[in-house]
Amino acid sequence: MGALVGLGFGLGALLIWSAFLWPRRDRRPSADGRLRRLLVEAGHPELSSRSLLLVCVASGLAAAFVVLLLTRTPPLALVLGGLAGYLPVAVLAGRARRRRREYAEVWPEAIDDLASAVRAGMSLPDAVAALAERGPAALRPAFASFALDYQVSGRFGDCLDRLKERLADPVGDRVVEGLRVAREVGGGQLGLLLRNLSGYLRDELRTRNELEARQAWTVNGARLAVSAPWLVLLAMSTQPEVIARYRSATGALILVVAAVLCVVAYRLMMRLGRLPVERRILS
Repeated sequence: MGALVGLGFGLGALLIWSAFLWPRRDRRPSADGRLRRLLVEAGHPELSSRSLLLVCVASGLAAAFVVLLLTRTPPLALVLGGLAGYLPVAVLAGRARRRRREYAEVWPEAIDDLASAVRAGMSLPDAVAALAERGPAALRPAFASFALDYQVSGRFGDCLDRLKERLADPVGDRVVEGLRVAREVGGGQLGLLLRNLSGYLRDELRTRNELEARQAWTVNGARLAVSAPWLVLLAMSTQPEVIARYRSATGALILVVAAVLCVVAYRLMMRLGRLPVERRILS
């Protein structure tokens, strides 16, 4: 009996200890899922992640072929081709950041228009659909699609879900979920909620713009530090006696190590200097 009690006590202690030693981790999205989310956030939901991968491969092969023709150095062509293959992803990431910044600048105006329409006595679906004509230009296509969806189906919740997918924006998620709650449980304080959200977003945008202006030199410095050595090497490739040194195994190893170090250093600088990005709600 004592051994059984001791075994039970030990098993319980092991389970408690394992809860702290191996905490539950959320499953990270796959590479395909991350690429798909990047395409949606960049404003290209019609494209698939496979299409993006094909563009990356084509970009890398084209760059490698051009460099090989110019330098006759396969290791250099391979390294620069690999860096060029990442270029479409970098362009999409930049597009997604610009799109979030553009939306952040116009959301306060859109929320003010929505609050005015609700205060004037319009129903909530009609007030949301009216943003297709009175809202900011950047948001009008998404709300025009919402208005058409609501006219066809009349299902406010489903139309809000599709609106979230089209916007693919953290602020838009907050607005949409607030509208959903107001519709389902009654939103007597919806006008006050929208005005408070508009003021909060303006303060947040002002603070973020100041921080981004101060860190711009860090971002530009990181990009210049990564690109300068490769531009110099590409310019030196016109001299056969210089570029011939990288055709050997040692030269190829130097190029590969340099490329890895540049990528790691760039990612580290960008990670240390980046501002926190708001996560999407129920996406």
